[in-house]
Amino acid sequence: MKTTYLLKIHRDVEKRLQRIPKNQLKRLLDAMRYLREDPKPSGCVKLEDMLYRIRVGQYRILYAVFENEVIVVVCKIARRSEDPYKNLRSFLTRAENLLAKDE
Repeated sequence: MKTTYLLKIHRDVEKRLQRIPKNQLKRLLDAMRYLREDPKPSGCVKLEDMLYRIRVGQYRILYAVFENEVIVVVCKIARRSEDPYKNLRSFLTRAENLLAKDE
């Protein structure tokens, strides 16, 4: 039986998604939905601890995988040119705070 992860999206990511062109938005949303089925798809890169990254066109999705809680938290979406890898530790903290708030 395949495990389906709960997908949570940080509010900063939700705001960012509203500014992305529609043709690219669909690809990003499809990729995030797919993370529920496979949080570590081929091509993903482990950045730090529970933090991973996938590429979707010119965008990068940074997310944390909490295996024990069966939750994926999308922490940041950025264009490659924006250097999305600054302050990786802060993204993990952001994900942990989002989970703590929901408890």
